[in-house]
Amino acid sequence: MIRPTSFSYLPEIVKNLLIINGLFFLATYVLGSSFNIDLVKYLGLHQFQSLDFRPHQLITHMFMHGSVSHLLFNMFALWMFGNQLENIWGSKRFLTYYMITGLGAGALHLAVSQFQISITEAQMSIEQINIVLSDGYNAVQNNQNFTNPILGKLNSLYHTPTVGASGAVFGLLLAFGMLFPNTIIYLYFAIPVKAKYFVIFYGIAELYLGFQNNPGDNTAHFAHLGGMIFGYFLIKYWKKNSSTFY
Repeated sequence: MIRPTSFSYLPEIVKNLLIINGLFFLATYVLGSSFNIDLVKYLGLHQFQSLDFRPHQLITHMFMHGSVSHLLFNMFALWMFGNQLENIWGSKRFLTYYMITGLGAGALHLAVSQFQISITEAQMSIEQINIVLSDGYNAVQNNQNFTNPILGKLNSLYHTPTVGASGAVFGLLLAFGMLFPNTIIYLYFAIPVKAKYFVIFYGIAELYLGFQNNPGDNTAHFAHLGGMIFGYFLIKYWKKNSSTFY
């Protein structure tokens, strides 16, 4: 492993990721408001059943965000944890880790969503499923949904895109907790907690909220867990195959 020659508070990959995410958000706003082009439709991660699904969305969804607060939270976490990790790992390994955890997050989210889809479809007739497949897409495009709760749930599962760098960011959080377990993190900028407990808390919270499956919760909790899971096994693999990992 090649380590960086000097410490930087804004290393190269973190800096470029911050810029790219900002540009994608700006493009989403400008194209939407000025040209009525919905960039989320093309770059957000859609389910396989959606007419908008494209394989490249497994990557592009990581650079899309739904709101200013969503963007700022993720970019703050990217800077907070990413600069330490890139300074230790070097740019190549850091980018590899970031992309793999982001892809893993998207993959687990799709897998869990497909399981939820299969459970929901089991409660419906073939005719109802075909109605959702044929009419649901246009309904969502017009910000509408079925009044029947089961049809509406399936339609939302089919056609609601997922955006955000959160999966990769949770991967960074996991890595920080594993490499710097006793470093103090200030929860809500006030409550001191060791990084290892911070990671455990968030992991348990995401698992709990994911299984709660609250209809009003639009957060992809299993994507967050996916980033942490893939990050854990990648770090274990690197540690096993490199005496200079740390």
